[in-house]
Amino acid sequence: MRKFSLISIAMLIVSTTTFAGDYLTNTNQNAAFLRMIARGASIDVDGVYSNPAGLAFLPKDGFQVALTIQSAYQTRDIAATSPLWTMDGQNTTRYYEGKASAPVIPSIHAVYKKGDWAFSGSFAVVGGGGKASFNRGLPMFDAAAIGLVTKETEALATNFGYAVTPDKYTINSAMEGRQFIYGFQLGLSYKINEHFAVFAGARMNYFTGGYKGFLNVGLNNGVAEQIGGAIVQKLMQAGLTQEQAMAKAAEISAPMMQKLDDSKIELDCDQTGWGLTPIIGVDAKFGKLNLAAKYEFKANMNIENDTHELTYPSGAKAYMAPFVNGVNTPSDIPSMLSMAAGYEILPSLRASVEYHFFDDKNAGMADGKQKALTHGTHEYLIGAEWDINKLLTISGGYQKTDYGLSDDFQSDTSFSCDSYSVGFGGRINLSKALSLDVAYFWTTYSDYTKNNPRGLASGNTANVVDKDVYSRTNKVFGVSVNYKF
Repeated sequence: MRKFSLISIAMLIVSTTTFAGDYLTNTNQNAAFLRMIARGASIDVDGVYSNPAGLAFLPKDGFQVALTIQSAYQTRDIAATSPLWTMDGQNTTRYYEGKASAPVIPSIHAVYKKGDWAFSGSFAVVGGGGKASFNRGLPMFDAAAIGLVTKETEALATNFGYAVTPDKYTINSAMEGRQFIYGFQLGLSYKINEHFAVFAGARMNYFTGGYKGFLNVGLNNGVAEQIGGAIVQKLMQAGLTQEQAMAKAAEISAPMMQKLDDSKIELDCDQTGWGLTPIIGVDAKFGKLNLAAKYEFKANMNIENDTHELTYPSGAKAYMAPFVNGVNTPSDIPSMLSMAAGYEILPSLRASVEYHFFDDKNAGMADGKQKALTHGTHEYLIGAEWDINKLLTISGGYQKTDYGLSDDFQSDTSFSCDSYSVGFGGRINLSKALSLDVAYFWTTYSDYTKNNPRGLASGNTANVVDKDVYSRTNKVFGVSVNYKF
């Protein structure tokens, strides 16, 4: 069986974010978020991320720390319908299942309060956080392979009446991408008076990722012999002897087979980059009502290639240029606005509402694809918690995420889906100093249908169905240990 290897040129932009939040932003950095979701008005140690200005209103001076471990699991499935898969005039659907996992995602948040001042810091995975694997490859891989085989064998069909259709070869492919953005944050909160507090700080973001994959196309058993036989038969009909026809057939088929072997594209690329996010916040406290806002400025970030393997035919040079060693690709972390209100309904019952806006259209992405978005990301959150007794608090929350998606923005290697998320859990107060947050969080996504991704459907092909349906699932489990010194 003759084989050649191929990997898609768009492999660079595999999206592996498995958490709540925007394309490159994780908003769940503590189990308290997972169990209640709307934590933007929180006055607790998790406020180091969610409401840093509110840290100035912590009831007691001293040092507090929270250590969190999360486990996230996600599926990313594509149902690709096209006549290309069989090339027999019928529309068929191929299913591609991707799995993304982040079994251990650690974070730490700490704050030291003294009088009207609070010094805080954190280390967390603020974007990405996992590895995505497609063990059957992707539709774009298969389409590229079928197109290549068809192009290289079209003379065979024209001159010798033998078409190498998809049933005569097998495509085996797989790809894997990983992406982590580590964030180290420091900041200072100050209580102006009994009602108002402010915050200023910054987060250093460090990006690391990697991409590998393969696609093998092999002629099925006996097909090479059928090709040779078809050529020999045609040449003998033209008057050549069997011996002459066999020699000529070898002369004709050898370059075609060699060209397939030479059409090898392989990519093994690691990437790194960094960017700085300035952060400001304000908290306004009026008795049982707490209002909070935070603004994170855009982090300009370029991702630089460290390419270990890059092999491709000369015709693909323009497409493979972004993967050359040392090339930088824009991947900005967008600015984010968070506004929240929390209210103490009873001494034992609290509720919060919250809104997030991510300005994605003004954050640079590869090939400027942010321009294809219809708007930035909107998130709406609500949550409540109830102290059953001094030992146990239970809570739950809801979040709706609305991306400004479009067909031009979505691709096999990087797609998002609008969603809603539900989280629940509780806090166990083991002592006055030690508490434990435990939570479960899952997301339900709306399928996204991208029409005509392979450019096969037109007004003259009414019976052609060419579409990809993107779907996702997401589940996160988290535990936080909180301690007050």
